[in-house]
Amino acid sequence: MPRKLINAIKEHSLPLNDQSLNKIVEAIGDARIVMIGEASHGTSEFYTIRAELSKRLINEKGFNIIAVEGDWPSVQAVNRYVKGYEETQESAKDVLTNSFNRWPTWMWANEEVEQFTEWLKDKNKALDNKVGFYGIDLYSLFESIDEVLNFLSENPKYQVDLEHARKAFTCFEPYNRMPEHYAISTAHFSDQCISEVSSLLTSLRKNEERYSDKYEEDLNVIMNALVAKNAEAYYREMMQDAKSWNTRDYHMVEAINELLNYHGEKAKIIIWEHNTHIGDASETDMKDEQMINVGQVIREQYGKDNTFAVGFGTYQGTVIAADRWGDPLQVIDVPPSKLTTWEGQLHAASPEDKILLFNNENRELFSDWIGHRAIGVVYQPEYEAYGNYVPSRVGHRYDAFIYINQSNALKPLKE
Repeated sequence: MPRKLINAIKEHSLPLNDQSLNKIVEAIGDARIVMIGEASHGTSEFYTIRAELSKRLINEKGFNIIAVEGDWPSVQAVNRYVKGYEETQESAKDVLTNSFNRWPTWMWANEEVEQFTEWLKDKNKALDNKVGFYGIDLYSLFESIDEVLNFLSENPKYQVDLEHARKAFTCFEPYNRMPEHYAISTAHFSDQCISEVSSLLTSLRKNEERYSDKYEEDLNVIMNALVAKNAEAYYREMMQDAKSWNTRDYHMVEAINELLNYHGEKAKIIIWEHNTHIGDASETDMKDEQMINVGQVIREQYGKDNTFAVGFGTYQGTVIAADRWGDPLQVIDVPPSKLTTWEGQLHAASPEDKILLFNNENRELFSDWIGHRAIGVVYQPEYEAYGNYVPSRVGHRYDAFIYINQSNALKPLKE
């Protein structure tokens, strides 16, 4: 297998440059949903190349939504900034530094995202249909509760929904704004909280035409209520089994669908998430544990012709991560991948950065199962052989793949 795969890589790979990025844009064609991954949350090249590809999709294909693996309230500050919703003297650096306070802050508060944010703000000045930047993750349970309550309290005309919200969120009062306390306490908890929050969301949706679309206030209240509903389920399940992974990814799919519905049938969306979320889980060993992900469900819902997934990988270099959850960030060395892995095969084919496009003519050449590197916010290189490689059929998991032979840590805005 190794020599066969190396030969296939040599035959079908393109050098990473402007021309090959253009070929990805061409291959995307009329797809309405483009999912662009990353093999870590701390690699500069993944962020900068993803941003460059997104710029082309905005300029050449009319994409008008970017949805990222971040919390709705924090990312909304970025959305308001790039759309010019508020008179402000702040810079992108100020917005990112002030808005992303939950660990791991470096995922979005970094120089690479800062540069793209300033580009997008400038780009939007010339657009009638401005490009939005939204968070689709669900960790912001209490922040989203606050957003809903504050909005409804400041608008007494929505009294019915305010009473719904107060009743729903009473469930969470004993947990001192610590989701992990809620998770521990719900091992034998009733379904009261999720029932109440679901009722609130139903009420908000029923009455959403009453809400102002000025500065997307209507979207904001619906999305925060959606986060509260799904985060409640997530934190209940995280103490029990792997179901919480599926709950999180189903939430992100639901959020993507809300964004597309809100912006209309001509809306086109770019999704920025880790490879483990956007690379089709049914083409990995995740399926053996009955785990799904965004990439799989979006393909199933919209069809492969309407979606396009781009994966990333690296052979060696440095990355921003931490030894344990919540610990200070570090620049950590990424060791060379073993020859028997996907990244090892890419390096053996040639030690240059490259792009692979997968299509009906060549997918089967990349259909064998092989370990594919995935680095999280917690990373211990000495143990990576035991948990950092996801067995995958790469040619079916993605539609394109971008390989960086020697990668570098991104540049956080704050330590």
